Amino acid sequence: MTHELKTGGDRGYLRIATEEAFATREQVDVFLRMVHDGTADKGMVSLWGFYAQSPSERTTQIMDRLLDLGDQRIRHMDETGIDKAILAMTSPGVQPMLDTEEAKGIASRANDYLADACQAHPDRYIGMTAVAPQDPQWSAQEIRRGAEELGFKGVQINSHTQGHYLDEPQFDPIFRALADTGQPLYIHPATLPDEMMGGMIDAGLDGAVFGFAVETSYHLLRLVTTGIFDRYPDLQIMAGHGCEALPYWLYRTDFMHKAGIRSGRYERLKPLKHDLFHYMRNNFLGTCSGLPFEPAIKLMIEVMGEDRVMYAMDYPYEYVADEVRAMDNLDITDAQKKKFFQTNAERWFKL
Repeated sequence: MTHELKTGGDRGYLRIATEEAFATREQVDVFLRMVHDGTADKGMVSLWGFYAQSPSERTTQIMDRLLDLGDQRIRHMDETGIDKAILAMTSPGVQPMLDTEEAKGIASRANDYLADACQAHPDRYIGMTAVAPQDPQWSAQEIRRGAEELGFKGVQINSHTQGHYLDEPQFDPIFRALADTGQPLYIHPATLPDEMMGGMIDAGLDGAVFGFAVETSYHLLRLVTTGIFDRYPDLQIMAGHGCEALPYWLYRTDFMHKAGIRSGRYERLKPLKHDLFHYMRNNFLGTCSGLPFEPAIKLMIEVMGEDRVMYAMDYPYEYVADEVRAMDNLDITDAQKKKFFQTNAERWFKL
């Protein structure tokens, strides 16, 4: 894997990276305040107590890159052949913040900051709206502002909000706003809430190594099994990291979900209009962020369909040129590769 990485489509496609993170200093400072004053949950202490304070080369590089939406990021995109980056405020956004007014202000200012960067680099950056689900009505208004005033092309929510999940009825204004604007929702991982954490931290498995996928796949399954796509049939939900492994589990999940409904075992589960295979192929979109692994990508394409799988780098948490080369060398058709790198993102983000 030694070919040169260039922008501009020299291999027959542009590379659009669909899960790329940025942070604001204001956001990180609140994380640190919460870690230090004892109001952060265990996951935030583990995650941001490390990333915002460790002197290691990896963490200092990541923090520097998260806070940059200027020349360094553009240079890194150029060096790895990334034509466009779809940017969202890094996890967990403002969702753990206990002061809702403070959270809304930080999210709104981050959206303005991102909009300015997208305006400065219109051929390179695409924005996703950050919200504060602590206030669902405000979040709905911010989704509309992002779509109608700031030019953003999607919305990112970092899984649970202080242990609350989007299938709970108070969050319905968010889904109405998504329906009104026709925008996709990217559900990005967050650390597990305290009641789910168990021994994950002691085992060293609470973050991206494993805990993220456990928590986020749980969230996605809560949404689909309680009928979110029956209520909003045009809704598109994106998930990274191999769609958080849901394609791999799909047969068993669908089988046992149907069995649970037939038995009446769970009061909360009601019959759906379709099986889970239908929703996976009509309402879910998956990216390879953090998982540039050919067998996983081929499985996603087979299960979800070639129009529903997209490339992502997961910058700056993963920034490895050879991973881009590996994706260029995927053993899929040229038409599928162009969809994977370029045209699926253009279609679903309406670029």
